Amino acid sequence: MKIETKCLHAGYTPKNTEPRVVPIVQSTTYVYDSTDDVAAVFDDPTKSLIYSRFENPTVMAVEDKIAALEGGIGAMCTSSGQAASLLSLLNILKAGDSFISAATIYGGTVNLFAFTLKKLGIECIFVDADASEDEIQAAFKPNTKAVFGETLANPALSVFDIEKFAKIAHKNGVPLIIDNTFPTPILCRPFEFGADIVIHSTTKYMDGHAVQGGGVIVDSGNFDWTSGKFPEFTEPDESYHGTIYTKAYGKAAYIIKARMQLMRDFGCYPSAQSAFYLNLGLETLPIRMKQYCENAKIVSEFLESNENVESVNYPGLKSNKYNELAQKYLPLGCSGVISFVIKGGRSAAVKFMDSLSLASNEVHVADIRTCVLHPASATHRQLTDEQLVACGIEGGMIRLSVGLENVEDILDDLKKGFAALK
Repeated sequence: MKIETKCLHAGYTPKNTEPRVVPIVQSTTYVYDSTDDVAAVFDDPTKSLIYSRFENPTVMAVEDKIAALEGGIGAMCTSSGQAASLLSLLNILKAGDSFISAATIYGGTVNLFAFTLKKLGIECIFVDADASEDEIQAAFKPNTKAVFGETLANPALSVFDIEKFAKIAHKNGVPLIIDNTFPTPILCRPFEFGADIVIHSTTKYMDGHAVQGGGVIVDSGNFDWTSGKFPEFTEPDESYHGTIYTKAYGKAAYIIKARMQLMRDFGCYPSAQSAFYLNLGLETLPIRMKQYCENAKIVSEFLESNENVESVNYPGLKSNKYNELAQKYLPLGCSGVISFVIKGGRSAAVKFMDSLSLASNEVHVADIRTCVLHPASATHRQLTDEQLVACGIEGGMIRLSVGLENVEDILDDLKKGFAALK
């Protein structure tokens, strides 16, 4: 990102000075040379910046970086991961449409899909991600416009078979949207396996330090929106001077429509300061993800051998049912998140967690610090018993997010929790 600086004391103005870090452009607006210039930008917002409700130089620098990491054609940051999930779907769905989603997804996303979108006239059809292709195909309706899944489900940690779902989605002429929050593009790049759109809650590993909420939508540029199934891309947008997105923007039609139409109207764009913090996290992401995976592998093996543990769910374990898929999609590691079930159910899980000192009991995950959560009491509290089972959640389940502390210190803390159960 190039900027110009001026030395006021000497009157010297060096050109094309590149700062070592992404500069914070703390401004809500931009100045133009003429009224005609302003009008031209409103006709085609790719010519310049309009307003910081949906574009800002600092945020755009981070968007470009994330798009490059995922191998996409463009990206748009949002104020939260939930906003990214919402806009990724609203960009192609309207009242009367439906979409298919894996049942094993984040509880907050289940609420969004099953209740809030339902109020807007959009139906979510939940399917078992491990079902056969024929069973999944049977869930499609004539009005189905998209398929959604999480690379690594939160907190069930099931591995989503991206290629299988991409094949089914494309057979039906619809895009595959993947939430790639837990792996990040360091561990998995869904576009390489056929996904069309990728989203993230950047609040998690991308930020990594629990300082800033955020989300992002990344467009692969590979999906063909001109099939006739998506007229919102191929017919004039009356809200934007009759723009036809596929004609004006080609492969970038999806992500530009999301910005011009949805971000303009919803305004859930992050601040420049938020993007600055996110960029700091991105700069250490590769080395952090490597260490998360190494620590989690050791901790998962410890938990698997503990007599107080009923089961451990970590795809990196050879005994895990998703280990084969993990080797395919996550060969560098399965992130630092582990879910395990303690013997004794909900009461034992609560006692164990309340006895920890190094691990924080908090509503967060994917931090540099180790943290724990009881999903049935927190993130998935609004779900029915049937929905909890569908999400792979039991009363004794604990979500453990292994941090970057010395792994021996993490193990000692867990031993302290287990000692409290005796």
